[in-house]
This record gives sequence, structure tokens and C-alpha cells, in this order.
Amino acid sequence: MGIPFKQSVRVGAYLAKNKLKGRKKFPLIVELEPLFACNLACPGCGKIQHPTEVLRKRVSVEDAVAAMEECGAPMVSIAGGEPLLHPDIDRMVAELVKRKKYVYLCTNGILLERKLDLFTPSPYFSFVIHIDGLGDRHDRAVDRDGVWDTCIKAIKEARARGFRVTTNSTFFNTDSAKNVREVLDYLNDDLQVDAMMVSPGYAYEKAPDQDHFLPIEQTHEMFREAFADGRRRKWRLNHSPLFLDFLEGKEDFECTPWGIPSYSVFGWQRPCYLMSDGYTETYQELLDTTDWSKYGRGKDPRCANCMAHCGYEPTAVLATTASLKQSIRAALNR
Repeated sequence: MGIPFKQSVRVGAYLAKNKLKGRKKFPLIVELEPLFACNLACPGCGKIQHPTEVLRKRVSVEDAVAAMEECGAPMVSIAGGEPLLHPDIDRMVAELVKRKKYVYLCTNGILLERKLDLFTPSPYFSFVIHIDGLGDRHDRAVDRDGVWDTCIKAIKEARARGFRVTTNSTFFNTDSAKNVREVLDYLNDDLQVDAMMVSPGYAYEKAPDQDHFLPIEQTHEMFREAFADGRRRKWRLNHSPLFLDFLEGKEDFECTPWGIPSYSVFGWQRPCYLMSDGYTETYQELLDTTDWSKYGRGKDPRCANCMAHCGYEPTAVLATTASLKQSIRAALNR
């Protein structure tokens, strides 16, 4: 089971509470970027393309906590940049965990082993290490030799110290269903991480490499083949079953960009993590001043091939809670 039962119950209660209040738009998880600086230059990313004065900025612990409390989301994914470069990242995590937020700290793994002493294991806390292939394939994805070995060593040490460890793997049009299976089999069976996340390579506008993002048809084909023969029931995937159906092309959803909003040194990003059409100071202002009808497939050409979790996982979760059958299926992670 990729998603802990207690967390599933907590999120389910949060969704029910918002439904009873009649709220149509609310966040499920916040993509918190406390800095854009990074110690890698991955061609499929682009955060370090920001000018130097932006790369030097940091979200304070106080602002991060205030943003989470204002929006009310039960979960937060701390990304970047490389969040372990933030001088107060341990205090930021501690303050969010103290408030019983489920915290996912995303890292490329380079600094993880030497920073482990700063953190305390908790059921509310998980490291998320990016693993975009096995061995040299991962090193090519991050454009630096030796990172794979560093990541695997750090994951083993984190697990040995009692930390919950999740991985996040992005696949591009140079990958195949065989690649997906090999990565997930290794992470699930050999490395035995607690949970895994997958994503089709999405068209992040600042990424230096714009040639290898996945079109929708190829995404469907790759995941349909990768998940065949009951494989996905074996893997501890940290996704709702309906989102995995969506990746396979069995379901089609509209984007719910306010469900996983992004907060960074600029404020709340409009409309989503992948597109920068302005920023607001508060989450409520983001909701009230964004013309959401302009975004999504068939509305904005930038959205044409997007199947990113930040837009479609919230839709899948909301669809799950609307059906008793799907709710039971999600609780069993099937």
C-alpha cells in the first residue's frame, strides 16, 4: 500500500469537510518551493534559469507556515530547486510536522545523507528522492555522473534510520514501458522504498530540453503496457487508482489546477506549477482573481499534452470521493 491508511483517512475527512461547507475550490496539497537554487542542471527542469537575484531568494519558515495555514491543505510537497540547500529547511519541516501536515521533502539526493541528522522520523514526514531511471540512465537525466550511486546509498541510509522514503520518477519520450517496469520493480522489490510516484514528462516552459516531453497518445501507450498483467497492483504507488487509470487512457479528466497550487519566493503562482501567468499574495486571492476557464486542454495550447499530477491527481481524487466503489478501491490502493 503506497499511501498510509491513516493519511488516506485524514485526507478523506478533509475532503468531506469541504464538501459539507459547499466549497468548490480548495487545495489538496501545496507545491512549496522555498528556493529555486539547485546543485544540478537537469535538462528537463529549468528552475536555475532564473536570474541570480532570484536564485538567492528564500521563503522564510514563517511565510511557509503562514501559507499552509491560510490555505488549509493537509499535505505539502517541498520542492525547488533543491530544498536541502535552504538554511532553515529542518526548522521548516519541523514546524509543518508540528501542525500535523503531511510533509514530502523532494530532493535529488546529493546532500541527503549528510543532512539526515537535521531531521526526525515521523509518520507525517517522508523524503522524496527523484529517480528517473536505473544507473547511467538516471545520471544522464540529471546531467551528472555518479548521482545514481549517491541516491541509492542515501536512500538505504535514510530507511535504516527509520525515515519514510518515497521516490518520484519522470519518464520521457525516450523511455519505454520496459523502462517503467524496470525502475518500479527495482524500487519496489530490491530497494523496498515505502512508496513510488510516476509522472509523464511534462512541458515545463523553462526547461532547456523541449524535445522529449511526452504527447498524450504515447503516455497512454507507455503506461498501459507498463501497468499490464496486474503489475500496478504489486507496486506501492502513491497515487489514486483513478489517476493511474488516467495515465493509461482508461479515464479522461479536466484539469483542477487549484487543487495542487504552487507557493514560492514570488507568492502563489497562477495558474499552476508549470505555467507562470502571474502571482498573488494569498491563496484566496489566487482563487478569486484567476480566470480558471482559460486553462486546460482545448483552451490553452500550453495545456495540450499535459497529464501532470498537479492538475489531474486532484480531479481523480475528487472523482474517487464521489463514488463509494472508487473510495473503497482507493482505500485498498487498487
